[in-house]
Amino acid sequence: MTSASTTLEFPDVRDRLGDRSIALVGLMGAGKTTVGRRLAAILGLPFSDSDHEIEEVSRMSVPELFEAYGEPEFRALEARVVSRLVQDGPRVLGTGGGAYINPETRLHLKTHAVTVWLKADLDTLMTRVMKRSNRPLLKTADPRATMKTLMDERYPVYAEADITIASRDVKREVIAAEAAEAVQRFLTSRATA
Repeated sequence: MTSASTTLEFPDVRDRLGDRSIALVGLMGAGKTTVGRRLAAILGLPFSDSDHEIEEVSRMSVPELFEAYGEPEFRALEARVVSRLVQDGPRVLGTGGGAYINPETRLHLKTHAVTVWLKADLDTLMTRVMKRSNRPLLKTADPRATMKTLMDERYPVYAEADITIASRDVKREVIAAEAAEAVQRFLTSRATA
């Protein structure tokens, strides 16, 4: 299936978005980058990853930023980058796991984007995140307990997103297609409301 043919399945999404973006939110390992790239291809939109953009702007990796400046400074930079990216819409934007937790960033995303929470269970997240060692928040004695704490704290906030999609152990194309369909339904319902 080519991106041109898949775009035809969702012809009105781009028009109905106007200048808004689609922002993917959720914990690390939920699939915001991998699903986001596929969702962007399906919809014929550009894709941006806020962590990648932060690394480009700062010329430091996310773990280096955390170590050098701490989480509060990182979150301030993240808020500025997400704000800029979301206003460069329409696009699909994969956000960092903590971006949506910041009330100012969350309000900005709600104003300028359709927000999609990629919700995954603990086992799925742990399987995915343990493949890479660059997760600053999981540099603890018990990463699984840390992830569970993050889920308990953040899931009620992520639940404020416009759309929730179950991120699970299926092909990313399946999740991306489900997200595209959900965005289309959301935009259609908003247009008729």
